[in-house]
Amino acid sequence: MAETVRAVAERFPGVETIEGAGVRLRRSFSNREVPLFDPFLLLDRFGSENPDDYLAGFPWHPHRGIETVTYLLGGEVEHGDTLGHQGVIRGGDLQWMKAGSGIIHQEMPKRTDGVLQGFQLWINLPRSEKMTVPAYRGLSAPTIPSVETDKGARVRVVAGEFQKVEGPVQRERVEPTYLDVTVPAGGVFEHRTRPGDTVFAHLISGTARFDPTDPRPSSAGETVLFKPGDLVRVSPDQDGARFLLVAGRPLHEPVAWYGPIVMNTSDELREAVRELRSGAFVRHRGPTVEE
Repeated sequence: MAETVRAVAERFPGVETIEGAGVRLRRSFSNREVPLFDPFLLLDRFGSENPDDYLAGFPWHPHRGIETVTYLLGGEVEHGDTLGHQGVIRGGDLQWMKAGSGIIHQEMPKRTDGVLQGFQLWINLPRSEKMTVPAYRGLSAPTIPSVETDKGARVRVVAGEFQKVEGPVQRERVEPTYLDVTVPAGGVFEHRTRPGDTVFAHLISGTARFDPTDPRPSSAGETVLFKPGDLVRVSPDQDGARFLLVAGRPLHEPVAWYGPIVMNTSDELREAVRELRSGAFVRHRGPTVEE
Protein backbone atom coordinates (compact mmCIF):
# COMPACT_ATOMS: atom_id res chain seq x y z
CA MET A 1 0.00 0.00 0.00
CA ALA A 2 1.42 3.38 -1.02
CA GLU A 3 2.40 5.86 1.68
CA THR A 4 0.45 9.09 1.94
CA VAL A 5 2.54 12.24 2.12
CA ARG A 6 1.02 14.69 4.60
CA ALA A 7 -0.34 17.91 3.13
CA VAL A 8 -0.61 21.16 5.09
CA ALA A 9 -3.97 21.69 6.79
CA GLU A 10 -3.40 25.21 8.12
CA ARG A 11 -0.66 27.83 8.40
CA PHE A 12 -0.08 29.99 11.47
CA PRO A 13 2.05 33.13 11.12
CA GLY A 14 2.11 33.74 14.86
CA VAL A 15 1.15 36.76 16.94
CA GLU A 16 3.48 39.16 18.73
CA THR A 17 2.72 39.30 22.45
CA ILE A 18 4.25 40.10 25.83
CA GLU A 19 4.50 37.50 28.59
CA GLY A 20 6.12 37.10 31.98
CA ALA A 21 7.29 40.41 33.41
CA GLY A 22 7.59 41.97 29.97
CA VAL A 23 9.24 39.55 27.53
CA ARG A 24 8.47 40.15 23.88
CA LEU A 25 7.76 36.91 22.02
CA ARG A 26 5.86 35.42 19.11
CA ARG A 27 3.06 32.95 19.87
CA SER A 28 2.40 30.41 17.14
CA PHE A 29 -0.67 28.80 18.72
CA SER A 30 -2.40 28.69 22.07
CA ASN A 31 -5.85 28.15 23.65
CA ARG A 32 -7.69 29.52 20.60
CA GLU A 33 -6.39 26.54 18.62
CA VAL A 34 -7.64 23.84 21.02
CA PRO A 35 -8.21 21.06 19.96
CA LEU A 36 -6.45 21.45 16.57
CA PHE A 37 -3.02 20.73 18.05
CA ASP A 38 -4.07 18.13 20.66
CA PRO A 39 -2.03 17.12 22.72
CA PHE A 40 0.05 20.29 22.21
CA LEU A 41 -1.23 23.46 23.83
CA LEU A 42 1.11 26.32 23.09
CA LEU A 43 4.26 27.21 21.16
CA ASP A 44 6.15 30.43 21.92
CA ARG A 45 9.28 31.65 20.17
CA PHE A 46 11.31 34.18 22.11
CA GLY A 47 14.45 35.99 21.04
CA SER A 48 16.04 39.33 20.38
CA GLU A 49 19.34 41.15 20.02
CA ASN A 50 17.98 43.79 22.41
CA PRO A 51 18.23 42.76 26.09
CA ASP A 52 15.37 45.14 26.92
CA ASP A 53 13.08 42.70 25.09
CA TYR A 54 13.81 39.80 27.43
CA LEU A 55 15.68 40.71 30.64
CA ALA A 56 12.45 41.12 32.66
CA GLY A 57 12.10 37.38 32.24
CA PHE A 58 9.51 35.02 33.66
CA PRO A 59 9.62 35.41 37.47
CA TRP A 60 8.12 32.84 39.84
CA HIS A 61 4.87 31.43 38.46
CA PRO A 62 2.88 28.19 38.84
CA HIS A 63 2.09 25.31 36.49
CA ARG A 64 -0.18 22.30 36.89
CA GLY A 65 -1.43 19.60 34.53
CA ILE A 66 1.11 20.05 31.72
CA GLU A 67 4.68 19.53 30.61
CA THR A 68 6.80 22.49 29.46
CA VAL A 69 9.67 22.07 27.02
CA THR A 70 12.16 24.95 26.80
CA TYR A 71 14.69 24.66 23.96
CA LEU A 72 17.41 27.27 23.63
CA LEU A 73 19.13 28.04 20.33
CA GLY A 74 21.33 30.83 21.68
CA GLY A 75 21.96 32.85 24.82
CA GLU A 76 21.46 31.81 28.44
CA VAL A 77 18.44 31.34 30.71
CA GLU A 78 18.61 30.77 34.48
CA HIS A 79 16.07 28.35 35.95
CA GLY A 80 14.87 27.60 39.46
CA ASP A 81 11.87 25.75 40.92
CA THR A 82 10.17 24.63 44.12
CA LEU A 83 11.65 21.14 43.75
CA GLY A 84 15.03 22.72 44.42
CA HIS A 85 16.44 22.52 40.91
CA GLN A 86 18.44 25.45 39.63
CA GLY A 87 20.88 26.04 36.83
CA VAL A 88 21.52 27.69 33.48
CA ILE A 89 20.54 26.41 30.05
CA ARG A 90 22.59 27.56 27.06
CA GLY A 91 22.42 27.32 23.29
CA GLY A 92 21.62 23.75 22.27
CA ASP A 93 20.37 22.81 25.76
CA LEU A 94 16.83 21.87 26.68
CA GLN A 95 14.76 21.47 29.83
CA TRP A 96 11.73 19.19 29.99
CA MET A 97 9.59 19.86 33.04
CA LYS A 98 6.59 17.83 34.13
CA ALA A 99 4.44 20.14 36.26
CA GLY A 100 2.11 17.34 37.37
CA SER A 101 0.23 18.25 40.56
CA GLY A 102 1.94 21.61 40.82
CA ILE A 103 5.27 23.38 40.59
CA ILE A 104 6.34 27.00 40.87
CA HIS A 105 9.39 28.03 38.88
CA GLN A 106 11.13 30.92 37.19
CA GLU A 107 13.02 31.31 33.93
CA MET A 108 15.21 34.40 33.72
CA PRO A 109 17.11 35.17 30.49
CA LYS A 110 20.59 36.61 30.98
CA ARG A 111 22.14 39.48 29.03
CA THR A 112 24.09 38.25 26.01
CA ASP A 113 26.27 39.91 23.39
CA GLY A 114 24.56 37.94 20.64
CA VAL A 115 20.96 36.89 20.04
CA LEU A 116 18.89 35.21 22.71
CA GLN A 117 16.64 32.75 20.93
CA GLY A 118 14.55 29.80 21.96
CA PHE A 119 11.18 28.07 22.16
CA GLN A 120 8.74 26.92 24.78
CA LEU A 121 6.25 24.17 23.98
CA TRP A 122 3.42 23.10 26.30
CA ILE A 123 2.24 19.50 26.14
CA ASN A 124 -0.99 18.47 27.81
CA LEU A 125 -0.88 15.68 30.37
CA PRO A 126 -3.56 12.97 30.28
CA ARG A 127 -6.14 13.00 33.07
CA SER A 128 -4.38 10.09 34.79
CA GLU A 129 -1.10 12.05 35.08
CA LYS A 130 -2.25 15.57 35.88
CA MET A 131 -1.84 15.17 39.64
CA THR A 132 1.30 13.03 39.64
CA VAL A 133 4.61 14.05 41.25
CA PRO A 134 6.33 16.85 39.32
CA ALA A 135 9.69 16.14 37.72
CA TYR A 136 12.44 18.05 35.96
CA ARG A 137 14.99 17.05 33.38
CA GLY A 138 17.77 19.22 31.98
CA LEU A 139 19.48 18.11 28.78
CA SER A 140 22.84 19.60 27.81
CA ALA A 141 23.60 19.95 24.10
CA PRO A 142 26.06 16.99 23.96
CA THR A 143 23.44 14.58 25.34
CA ILE A 144 21.04 15.17 22.43
CA PRO A 145 21.91 12.74 19.60
CA SER A 146 22.33 13.98 16.04
CA VAL A 147 21.72 12.06 12.80
CA GLU A 148 23.05 12.84 9.31
CA THR A 149 20.77 11.53 6.58
CA ASP A 150 21.82 10.33 3.14
CA LYS A 151 19.78 13.19 1.64
CA GLY A 152 21.77 15.91 3.35
CA ALA A 153 19.70 16.68 6.46
CA ARG A 154 21.05 16.97 10.01
CA VAL A 155 18.56 16.02 12.73
CA ARG A 156 18.85 16.52 16.49
CA VAL A 157 16.59 13.95 18.18
CA VAL A 158 15.22 15.36 21.44
CA ALA A 159 12.23 13.06 21.88
CA GLY A 160 10.85 10.04 20.06
CA GLU A 161 12.84 8.32 17.35
CA PHE A 162 14.39 9.13 14.00
CA GLN A 163 16.04 6.48 11.81
CA LYS A 164 16.28 4.11 14.79
CA VAL A 165 18.03 6.73 16.94
CA GLU A 166 16.07 7.43 20.14
CA GLY A 167 15.97 10.80 21.80
CA PRO A 168 16.63 11.07 25.55
CA VAL A 169 12.96 11.86 26.29
CA GLN A 170 10.34 9.13 25.92
CA ARG A 171 6.69 9.21 26.99
CA GLU A 172 4.09 6.41 26.95
CA ARG A 173 0.74 8.12 26.37
CA VAL A 174 1.53 10.99 24.04
CA GLU A 175 4.71 9.39 22.63
CA PRO A 176 6.03 12.77 21.47
CA THR A 177 8.54 13.30 18.71
CA TYR A 178 10.63 16.48 18.89
CA LEU A 179 13.20 17.01 16.12
CA ASP A 180 15.44 19.97 15.24
CA VAL A 181 16.05 19.60 11.50
CA THR A 182 18.50 21.43 9.23
CA VAL A 183 18.29 20.75 5.49
CA PRO A 184 20.76 22.33 3.02
CA ALA A 185 19.76 23.74 -0.36
CA GLY A 186 19.03 20.90 -2.73
CA GLY A 187 18.40 18.47 0.10
CA VAL A 188 15.18 16.72 1.06
CA PHE A 189 13.91 15.63 4.44
CA GLU A 190 11.51 12.74 4.98
CA HIS A 191 10.10 11.30 8.18
CA ARG A 192 7.49 8.60 8.67
CA THR A 193 4.76 9.48 11.14
CA ARG A 194 2.01 7.47 12.81
CA PRO A 195 -1.21 8.08 10.81
CA GLY A 196 -3.24 9.21 13.83
CA ASP A 197 -0.66 11.61 15.25
CA THR A 198 -0.93 15.37 15.39
CA VAL A 199 2.07 16.71 13.48
CA PHE A 200 3.30 20.28 13.04
CA ALA A 201 6.46 22.09 11.98
CA HIS A 202 7.83 25.52 12.85
CA LEU A 203 10.26 27.08 10.38
CA ILE A 204 13.18 28.61 12.28
CA SER A 205 15.10 29.98 9.29
CA GLY A 206 15.11 29.88 5.48
CA THR A 207 12.16 28.99 3.29
CA ALA A 208 10.77 25.54 2.56
CA ARG A 209 7.91 23.65 1.01
CA PHE A 210 6.08 21.44 3.50
CA ASP A 211 3.30 20.43 1.11
CA PRO A 212 3.96 18.78 -2.27
CA THR A 213 0.45 19.75 -3.41
CA ASP A 214 0.91 23.48 -2.66
CA PRO A 215 3.57 25.51 -4.50
CA ARG A 216 3.66 28.23 -1.83
CA PRO A 217 6.79 28.05 0.35
CA SER A 218 6.70 28.76 4.06
CA SER A 219 8.94 31.46 5.46
CA ALA A 220 10.77 31.77 8.78
CA GLY A 221 8.42 32.17 11.74
CA GLU A 222 5.52 30.25 10.22
CA THR A 223 4.03 27.14 11.81
CA VAL A 224 2.29 24.55 9.64
CA LEU A 225 -0.18 21.94 10.90
CA PHE A 226 -0.27 18.81 8.77
CA LYS A 227 -3.22 16.77 7.59
CA PRO A 228 -3.35 13.01 8.31
CA GLY A 229 -0.89 10.81 6.50
CA ASP A 230 2.13 8.53 6.81
CA LEU A 231 5.05 10.70 5.74
CA VAL A 232 6.33 14.26 6.10
CA ARG A 233 8.39 15.50 3.15
CA VAL A 234 10.16 18.87 3.26
CA SER A 235 12.05 20.58 0.43
CA PRO A 236 13.98 23.78 1.25
CA ASP A 237 14.52 26.62 -1.18
CA GLN A 238 17.92 27.87 -2.33
CA ASP A 239 19.18 28.94 1.10
CA GLY A 240 18.26 25.75 2.92
CA ALA A 241 16.02 25.63 5.99
CA ARG A 242 15.96 24.82 9.68
CA PHE A 243 12.75 23.80 11.45
CA LEU A 244 11.27 22.01 14.42
CA LEU A 245 9.15 18.95 13.67
CA VAL A 246 6.85 17.87 16.50
CA ALA A 247 4.38 14.99 16.65
CA GLY A 248 2.31 13.19 19.27
CA ARG A 249 -0.78 11.12 19.96
CA PRO A 250 -3.93 13.18 20.67
CA LEU A 251 -5.50 12.72 24.09
CA HIS A 252 -9.10 13.49 23.06
CA GLU A 253 -9.85 14.77 26.56
CA PRO A 254 -11.66 17.95 27.67
CA VAL A 255 -9.42 20.95 28.27
CA ALA A 256 -10.06 23.48 31.04
CA TRP A 257 -7.39 26.19 30.85
CA TYR A 258 -6.62 29.14 33.10
CA GLY A 259 -3.27 30.85 32.56
CA PRO A 260 -0.46 28.39 33.38
CA ILE A 261 -2.87 25.72 34.70
CA VAL A 262 -4.52 23.18 32.39
CA MET A 263 -6.97 20.63 33.78
CA ASN A 264 -10.02 18.71 32.53
CA THR A 265 -12.83 20.55 34.33
CA SER A 266 -13.64 24.02 35.62
CA ASP A 267 -14.02 22.59 39.14
CA GLU A 268 -10.42 21.37 38.98
CA LEU A 269 -9.31 24.83 37.89
CA ARG A 270 -11.13 26.48 40.77
CA GLU A 271 -9.54 24.05 43.21
CA ALA A 272 -6.08 24.82 41.79
CA VAL A 273 -6.65 28.57 42.21
CA ARG A 274 -7.89 28.08 45.79
CA GLU A 275 -4.79 26.04 46.62
CA LEU A 276 -2.54 28.62 45.00
CA ARG A 277 -4.06 31.41 47.10
CA SER A 278 -3.93 29.36 50.31
CA GLY A 279 -0.35 28.19 49.86
CA ALA A 280 -1.31 24.53 49.33
CA PHE A 281 -0.61 24.43 45.58
CA VAL A 282 2.83 22.79 45.80
CA ARG A 283 2.35 19.28 47.19
CA HIS A 284 5.87 17.96 46.61
CA ARG A 285 9.23 19.51 47.42
CA GLY A 286 12.76 18.25 47.03
CA PRO A 287 14.57 17.28 43.83
CA THR A 288 12.71 14.96 41.47
CA VAL A 289 14.84 14.33 38.41
CA GLU A 290 13.96 12.06 35.53
CA GLU A 291 16.87 10.00 34.23
